[in-house]
Amino acid sequence: MVTLKAVVPILILAVAGITGWWLHSSQGPVEQRPPSSREPIVRTVTVAHESVPLDVEAQGTVLPRTETTMVAQVAGQIVATSPYFEVGGLVDAGEVLVELDSRDYELEVERARAAVAEAEVVLERENAEAVIALEEWERLGDGEPPGILVTREPQIKAAAAALRAAQAALEQTELALERTRIVAPFDGRIRTKTVGVGQYLSEGAIIAVVQAIDYAEVRLPVRDATLAFLDIPFVQRNGETLRGPEVELSTEFAGARQSWIGQIVRTDGEVDLESRMVNLVARVDEPYETDPPLAVGLFVDAHIHGQVLERAVVLPSAALSENGEHVWLVDPESRLRRRPVDVIRNLGDEVVIGGGLEVGDRVCVSLLSLAVDGMAVQIVDLGSSHRHDTMTPTVDTETPVPVP
Repeated sequence: MVTLKAVVPILILAVAGITGWWLHSSQGPVEQRPPSSREPIVRTVTVAHESVPLDVEAQGTVLPRTETTMVAQVAGQIVATSPYFEVGGLVDAGEVLVELDSRDYELEVERARAAVAEAEVVLERENAEAVIALEEWERLGDGEPPGILVTREPQIKAAAAALRAAQAALEQTELALERTRIVAPFDGRIRTKTVGVGQYLSEGAIIAVVQAIDYAEVRLPVRDATLAFLDIPFVQRNGETLRGPEVELSTEFAGARQSWIGQIVRTDGEVDLESRMVNLVARVDEPYETDPPLAVGLFVDAHIHGQVLERAVVLPSAALSENGEHVWLVDPESRLRRRPVDVIRNLGDEVVIGGGLEVGDRVCVSLLSLAVDGMAVQIVDLGSSHRHDTMTPTVDTETPVPVP
């Protein structure tokens, strides 16, 4: 009798054979595929020349042209002040800001005038006596006068000296009287005031701090490499004012983005020892005539208009090799070719190329872990290299290459 143990293996083998036959018979014909290509896929842009402004970005704080601390030159009690003598008030040159009690100084002027009149009388009398003495000698004497005593020259000189001293004393008292009216030295803005009506001022007491408002200045630190992009003469003589490139200042103020136009007028003439930066000085005329005004103390962004580089090429930074001196081109046979280029400026995400590329060249902008001259690639064309956004990025890592 056949046992169960002998039947089970036979059944398993039979099921396996039937299953294998079914799978084999159900398969279709084997599809033949060509071997896959191992050529890397790269993205390219086609070179197009364009004019690129080499503008420079900087930041700085608005400062007054000058700031003067006004002090009392004479002592006295304040009897009146200008209605504009307040913090933030705008005043004109020559405007009376503070008036002191002038009565004592007026009396001193009268005394000095009397002293001058008395000295004039003495000098006239001495001149008259000298004339009389000379006439008597000519009538009674013989020959030339025996000495200066007859002509009264010492007395005349003494009287003339006394008159000059009296006149100087008069001028001094008149000057003191004039100084009881304290006037603005220039068109300005009152930054601080420390006095008021009724207060007694001693000589030398601080009255106010006044800032000039004819123009404002902004010191803009830039790297020395950026000076290659700006038309700035570095030598100033005889107090001349440079007329450098135009600069646009802007900031958030009064709830909106505000802007003002100025001009670079000079440099500080030295390189900062710590930051290694050069300070350009921008000037904005009549800063308080605009709406809103370019107020002292504002922190502003500066966009300095630089030279324009003609026939330049703007590429993504990824197009540069690791050493930053060449790019990879793709030739008509879709093979990589190494090409040296002149990098004028590195703008972070983009680079400005000044030479080495021709219109129509296809530049690889993909990062390649391994690139060999002549290596075959597949390309995805991204179109022209022409940049639609012409604004210069604020991130600026310039390469110190002279502009051709």
